[in-house]
Amino acid sequence: MARKRQAVSLSKTIMTELVLPNHTNALGTAFGGVIVSWMDIAAAIAAQRFCGSSVVTASIDALHFLSPVKLGHVVNLVAQVNYAGRTSMEVGVRIDAENPISGERTYTAKAYLTFVAIDETGNAVTVPEALVESDDEQRRYRQAEIRRKARLELARELKQAQREKRPA
Repeated sequence: MARKRQAVSLSKTIMTELVLPNHTNALGTAFGGVIVSWMDIAAAIAAQRFCGSSVVTASIDALHFLSPVKLGHVVNLVAQVNYAGRTSMEVGVRIDAENPISGERTYTAKAYLTFVAIDETGNAVTVPEALVESDDEQRRYRQAEIRRKARLELARELKQAQREKRPA
């Protein structure tokens, strides 16, 4: 039976957060863990929109903090499915910080998260095939395929190292 196809554009999720004192460190900037938590939430929503089922985070790749986010700034997160395998999806997340007084925006962080779709008993379920329509979506899909191959190769190498009881 052929899998249904789903436009990745339907997964696009935009989330906004305000950096409050409990989100910051002694330098007055947001804790990295808070930013990662927000990324995970935005990406999970995008993955669920795409596949129509519950999802669990399998991994976070290529997480890069590019600039600090200050107390009182607004954090804008944009997440969208880039690629869909059989039961997993890669979701890209971009974060921009916004000074609410000046309106100045700063590219702050980015990451790629992998989610697995699950049923009510926690078993992996099939996700739709990714329908990529725009040039940008096609570029992101091709790049996601490269990252997926690298993740799978790394997993094989780590498993082999474990079997050989040697440090990876």
